[in-house]
Amino acid sequence: QGQLVESGGGLVQPGGSLTLSCAASGFTFSTYAMGWYRQAPGKERDMVATISTNGGSTNYADSVKGRVTISRDNAKKTLYLQMNSLKPDDTAVYYCNGRFRQMQWGQGTQVTVSS
Repeated sequence: QGQLVESGGGLVQPGGSLTLSCAASGFTFSTYAMGWYRQAPGKERDMVATISTNGGSTNYADSVKGRVTISRDNAKKTLYLQMNSLKPDDTAVYYCNGRFRQMQWGQGTQVTVSS
């Protein structure tokens, strides 16, 4: 029943920055811990970052720690992922979803970092 719509991806040079957004609807967003996930060609889907319901606690994959910031605006029902110092290994389709209670996956947004 919940809907998640990712946006903000695109082509960026190594060292560049992007901010991804996830618009949520159809569920009580503020009661869901949320996360960003990514899947590169030929690889499994991995967790990138998670955030608690009120934004007070965050967790990051070792591969992105120090370069990525996850945040949320419960009033706007939106999840964000700010990415800096991007590397070619960051190239993937990025998805958002609940951390523990998950809904149908959205379309994702493609991030491509040229080498």
